[in-house]
Amino acid sequence: MHPRRPDGFDGLGYRGGARDEPGFGGAFPARSFSSASDLSRWVTSPPDIPGSRNLHWAEESPPRGAPAPCTPPEGPAEGPCPGGAGRSGGPRRSTGNNLILSILEQLNRFAGFGIGLASLFTENVLAHPCIVLRRQCQVNYHARHYHLTPFTVINIMYSFNKTQGPRALWKGMGSTFIVQGITLGAEGIISEFTPLPREISHKWNPKQIGEHLLLKSLTYIVAMPFYSASLIETVQSEIIRDGAGILECVKEGIGRAIGLGVPHSKRLLPLLSLVFPTVLHGVLHYVISSVVQKVVLLILKRKAYDGHLAESASPVQSVLDAYFPELIANFAASLCSDVTLYPLETVLHRLHVQGTRTIIDNTDLGYEVLPINTQYEGLRDCVRTVRQEEGLLGFYKGFGAVGVQYALHAAVLQITRAIYSTLLQNSA
Repeated sequence: MHPRRPDGFDGLGYRGGARDEPGFGGAFPARSFSSASDLSRWVTSPPDIPGSRNLHWAEESPPRGAPAPCTPPEGPAEGPCPGGAGRSGGPRRSTGNNLILSILEQLNRFAGFGIGLASLFTENVLAHPCIVLRRQCQVNYHARHYHLTPFTVINIMYSFNKTQGPRALWKGMGSTFIVQGITLGAEGIISEFTPLPREISHKWNPKQIGEHLLLKSLTYIVAMPFYSASLIETVQSEIIRDGAGILECVKEGIGRAIGLGVPHSKRLLPLLSLVFPTVLHGVLHYVISSVVQKVVLLILKRKAYDGHLAESASPVQSVLDAYFPELIANFAASLCSDVTLYPLETVLHRLHVQGTRTIIDNTDLGYEVLPINTQYEGLRDCVRTVRQEEGLLGFYKGFGAVGVQYALHAAVLQITRAIYSTLLQNSA
């Protein structure tokens, strides 16, 4: 391969003619380059190496065959470049539009994260005092006040906070997160080692639905002893609690499953007798939530689509429509399932707590404790006893806490929507 350089090119000392050494004078005649265009065929610019001095900052050499960038002459005139757009119009507007789109995209991501975080915080943290009082009312067969309205619930919550401190309304919150983690983990492990699907495709069939519900049933069975331990932590009175750790729920759940741990009374129901009511409540709750969520989400998306056809939607409304319909659908699904299955949940909680030597707070007075001494033989006996001794409203003890819980949830969703709507409008 011959070097690509002109005759008589000696690197640093190029003179445009033949070399002076012997052997070059006769064989290769001298050649002169009269113009820079002749030299450009042989001398090329170095490549674009980061840190090299042939380029200024943020510049790149144009690709081979591409037109050279426009360099307008100095002066006030800013005319258009040949074959391109002018400097004063398109590029500046394009840069401004790109900046606005980038800001909206970042706000869109931030809005989705913030809205979801606010919803999770409301469901699992802010609403926990309502869950504690609701469960205490459900298992308290001594209670004369059923607390069916939010007003009495707020009054008794204030009494508990005054006599026992704020911890009385936040007890057992860590165990609820543990139960959720165990449920998700068990569902994932079972679906990995079995052909049972975790999700239902759009082209579903009865067999696929049955296998999916079977997976949910097995998951509830695995999490059942831990759910029972978490329930006891949430209803146990803070007056007699011994400061158990956050993993006490796991320890008590394993002990309940294998029959070891804290001794219980003879009235304790075996886990096998709790399988059916636990699975029944879990599966029905999941089915009702899924159906209501799909229906509400379909209605909201249809409404948003019709609104976009009627008039052009703003970027702010587009961001809100991207996240809030799903949150509202989840809110409606949880509310409908909790209200519909509240009587079954009352029976289920009484069966789980029976025989565990649990001491609960007096939901009538707010400053005393009561033992749990029920003697139900099973699901049917519990339903019959509650109906005979407490009436039909006995299945709805503590129902006012549900109203307080979802009122807080709705308020947080509306406040979050207003905040993000204001932020997006100011940014736009």
